[in-house]
Amino acid sequence: MLALFFYTTKNCHLCEEAAQLLEKLQSVKKVNIEAVDISEKESLVRSYGLRIPVVKNQQSGKEVDWPFIMDDLIDLVG
Repeated sequence: MLALFFYTTKNCHLCEEAAQLLEKLQSVKKVNIEAVDISEKESLVRSYGLRIPVVKNQQSGKEVDWPFIMDDLIDLVG
């Protein structure tokens, strides 16, 4: 099964919107989504702090930054 990282953090309204899109994605594609709170690791804050929410395909390494739409997520998973 395809796996995605969902880089997020607490109190992020854009992340909440992205999470809703990811739920819809799971209804049409078989994907495992692992939410990663970037605040728990300084290197993630440096990499993603200004970009979240970000979704990353664990296999290909390809990422999509907010704002994204369902078509972007479908392209990400192939």
